[in-house]
Amino acid sequence: MLVGLLTVVDVRPLTSTMVRIGFTGSGLSVLDTWPDQQLKLCIPKPDQREPRLPESDPDDVMSWYQAFMAIPEAERPWMRSFTVRRLTGDRMEIDFVLGDHGPAARWATTARPGDVVGRYGPSADYRRPLPAADWYLFAGDETAVPATATLLESLPEARTMVWLAASPQPMPGPVQWVSSPEEVVAAVRSVTFPPGSGAAWLAGEAGLVRASRRSLVERGMPKSRIEFTGYWRRALSQDDAPTAADLAEAQERLSG
Repeated sequence: MLVGLLTVVDVRPLTSTMVRIGFTGSGLSVLDTWPDQQLKLCIPKPDQREPRLPESDPDDVMSWYQAFMAIPEAERPWMRSFTVRRLTGDRMEIDFVLGDHGPAARWATTARPGDVVGRYGPSADYRRPLPAADWYLFAGDETAVPATATLLESLPEARTMVWLAASPQPMPGPVQWVSSPEEVVAAVRSVTFPPGSGAAWLAGEAGLVRASRRSLVERGMPKSRIEFTGYWRRALSQDDAPTAADLAEAQERLSG
């Protein structure tokens, strides 16, 4: 069941700027799970009790999205991408970065039990497993913490190197916590690659991701060994048109 409503069950602070929200909803118990599991959340407009969602067949992605965009803008929910932190039975947990920088962050800042959002996904069609490797490098910012955690959980015996520009929190493996994206890029640029085959996973602000990926490629890591996603863009939202750099990144992901 790709589309449904999620109702807040509980809200738990993780750091001063992140919370973990537990949801329940129909169709969750039949979903498969995998690391770095992505879905779209539909955030209701301020005057809505729950988001308005299309009634068209969600298995036809394009027709569903066209129906979504056909909803009048005043009624159409904000759609944002998130990582499933944990899915157990009919309970789903998602971590949110708080603040006033977007509708999802603002919603999470005041979320309480009983609040409702919509979801599209997760769908196994968008699963991107990491390649087999002797060691793994992870780098990102606060928005990359949930996905990084799920990937580390899936690699309990692997050799990993992790840099995250975020406030420290419990993780399923060692993490180097740094205070800025620039420090993440510097760490990626200067790290000594261990022996054997390596692979990298990069996510977060688009500029951080591009700079880190460029550094790895310049140092000889094949592009096919680097999984990368720009979650957000400075001074732009997901509602804004893609830039030339965004389109180039999307083309590289498709060709990879």
